[in-house]
Amino acid sequence: MQMQAKSPIAILGVPFDNITLAETCSLAATMIESRYPHYATTVGVDFLIAAQVDVELRRILFDAHLIVAEENLVVWASKVLGNPLPGCVTVPNLIPQLLVLAEQKGWRVFLLGGDDVAAQKIRARQPKLQLVGTFQPEIKPLLEMDHADILRRLREAKPDILLVAFGCPMQEKWINMNYREAGVPFVLGAGLNFDFLTGEGRSPAKGSIKTWKFIGAVLRQWWRLRSRKKTPPPTQADVMPDPHGNLVIRAPVRLDAAAVQVTQSEWQRAVESGHVMFDLSETNFTDSTGMGMLIRLRKRARELDRQFILIAPRAPVQNALKLMKLDEFFTVQASLAGARILMESSAGAAPVTSGVSEKELQIRWAGEITTLNAVELGAYTESELSQITPDMNVVIDLSRVTFVDSTGIGLMVRFKKNLKRRNLSLTFSNVSPSVRNVIRATQLEAFLLE
Repeated sequence: MQMQAKSPIAILGVPFDNITLAETCSLAATMIESRYPHYATTVGVDFLIAAQVDVELRRILFDAHLIVAEENLVVWASKVLGNPLPGCVTVPNLIPQLLVLAEQKGWRVFLLGGDDVAAQKIRARQPKLQLVGTFQPEIKPLLEMDHADILRRLREAKPDILLVAFGCPMQEKWINMNYREAGVPFVLGAGLNFDFLTGEGRSPAKGSIKTWKFIGAVLRQWWRLRSRKKTPPPTQADVMPDPHGNLVIRAPVRLDAAAVQVTQSEWQRAVESGHVMFDLSETNFTDSTGMGMLIRLRKRARELDRQFILIAPRAPVQNALKLMKLDEFFTVQASLAGARILMESSAGAAPVTSGVSEKELQIRWAGEITTLNAVELGAYTESELSQITPDMNVVIDLSRVTFVDSTGIGLMVRFKKNLKRRNLSLTFSNVSPSVRNVIRATQLEAFLLE
């Protein structure tokens, strides 16, 4: 999917796409026509506050193909931060328009979650719509759900649009775990029970504690990233190839909305073309739009399985990354030489290595353990486990693991249970705080890290 022309904005570390409701529907159509899997989400205040403490949810939003604001308070925040969003794109407004388009274009629709009331209302209103399936799985914790059964139903139905109503954050975590394997071109979280279609939806409470937390956090972001100097005229993008065939982008002194507007098209073309080293060594200021652009470029590079490395960010950029809790989501190197070495070593690096002593098999995992690589990493690990004898202990070293999602947690649970059945001990060692936070959110800390 090609990136959009308008500049995104990062609000509390979440990159919002600067598009209207009509443009959202148009972009959804482009995703459906591509036949590649995509997921989109509408984000309000409660969602943003939850993402501040849930690192996995924050990462899911970081990687989403489309994020729009579903509350006026989020739109207000974009105005305060200097890059106004055109307005709200709410689930109750978006989904009916998508269903009208689906009826016109013959797209197939599947409802996952909720009860039969919503499906009956849709069929009554749009009898020609291809509503190819509805399913309400048994309510269980995410890692205990029968994902294989749900995926089987989706493959048989072959929908173009999948609407998931498990409530936030469960629906976003389910989507992130399964959207690639499901193969549905456009997946959208739809709230809880499709209540907006049955007339039972409730407006968010005003003046809540979360609302005031959000306002305070936005004002802190504005204060920390406000411009203290008059912005000079923006310059053209500085993109050049290096001797190894990678591209180097030299960021301007001020990575702000004005600079992004001038340079974003060429930066986007660079990411489409190959691995990118984004040199921030001369940048002494960034605002919320500059941060939004960095997220968009990193996200697109990830989609294309390309590397995107920040080079020598100065204190203002480092502070902005920490403020938005994004420092864990970017690869950072102190120099171009270091970035080149990292690229070369990563190209041939095995995701799993091991060492054997008389009484212990130590397996080392590296990088991110997510839906993208869990199957491959699991197969490598099974191969290493063939070395164990009945009197051995197994240790999986997580010191080089930078992030794990619910799929990765599920992989850890699987190995723990399988070895326990064989009366073998498995210990996960050297767990980083960010990985521990994800494990804690699944309420499996005692089981996995005892």
